[in-house]
Amino acid sequence: MSVPRLRGSFAPATAPAAHQDLLVLLPSLGTTTELWDGVVAHLRDDASTAALRVLRVDLPGHGASPATRDPFTVTELGAAVLHVVDEAGGGSFHVAGVSLGGAVALELAVVQPARLLSLTLCCSGARIGTADGWVQRAAAVRATGTASLVAASAHRWFAPGFLERDGRAGSDTLDALRHVDDESYARCAEALVDFDRTGSVSSVAVPTLLVSGEHDEVTTPASMQQLAEELARATHATVASTSHLAVLEAPATVAALLRDHLSGSGADDDVHARGMSVRRAVLGDEHVDAAIAASTPQTAAFQDLVTRYAWGEVWSRPGLSRRERSIATLALLVAGGHEAELRMHVRAALRNGLEPEEITEVILHTALYAGLPSANAAMTVARDAFADAEGGPDGQDRRDG
Repeated sequence: MSVPRLRGSFAPATAPAAHQDLLVLLPSLGTTTELWDGVVAHLRDDASTAALRVLRVDLPGHGASPATRDPFTVTELGAAVLHVVDEAGGGSFHVAGVSLGGAVALELAVVQPARLLSLTLCCSGARIGTADGWVQRAAAVRATGTASLVAASAHRWFAPGFLERDGRAGSDTLDALRHVDDESYARCAEALVDFDRTGSVSSVAVPTLLVSGEHDEVTTPASMQQLAEELARATHATVASTSHLAVLEAPATVAALLRDHLSGSGADDDVHARGMSVRRAVLGDEHVDAAIAASTPQTAAFQDLVTRYAWGEVWSRPGLSRRERSIATLALLVAGGHEAELRMHVRAALRNGLEPEEITEVILHTALYAGLPSANAAMTVARDAFADAEGGPDGQDRRDG
């Protein structure tokens, strides 16, 4: 085994004075650092993250990094990333990675924890896929080249309808796959054969953000939620209408999650950042942005209370899944007759994976113990919320919860 040579570059307009925090971005297998272009643009446009130094590093044989013929492990990929960071000035840094890039980032958090300020895993995991699957992928690429993977990758990488909405971004990403060095791709696939940090994640102490894609069948939202519950300081957000390349499909949303995460890493604001991440994941960016925009000097303290206590503390606890918390919340709101809040949380329950039929069952069950009048009113609210969900993801409710 050997440490491959990687190359990185600072994103345009994101490399000011060396004392500014460094964010290292790692792409997924088969893509280049251009995968992060949209996220970087949104980070650069926001005052809170405009001063970040953003260093993007390509995988072996991808983008700017030279091809390799020698085998390597994910641990050695992590060492290669550290070499690039040290050449760029060294020190501690934030790291975010997609899929294989996320695996490398997690490896750094396990073996080099002192170097990291925070960790972000996008559509990744402590183990990705199966050993047999990666062996077969490597063999296929050696036999027919990366171009043969384009059709399967298009299905795996993008949510339904994305290529129709943004054909240029999708085609550019798939075209980059065709230009990846075949043997380097195969070696990257083989590095994932033995990668398994499922028994080590509890040792990761840095603030961690996990981002999953709603339609991702590779690193599913359920698997990433389970990983979040095993990490000491983690929050998980699922991005609607995206798949395995959520950072490409919804860069504004991912940038907002990353911005909130970075603003609280290692500081007293950690609970607030975690709360904002969970709040956005459950209620949706449109709702949260509208609630914050409508706040006044008199209501700002309440916004902070909701974000920290409700979302950063209770909703972030690992004891119940978000589906289960939605069920409990719906039942309590029905019982209390809180119809305005109920509308918001019916939509939240849909985002958390409950089907309309399951929400109806919760209301029916609550009727036995809270009374038919409350359940009758709740059914009316739920019916309207279901109709809104069919017409648009967030409706028009703008309450503060």
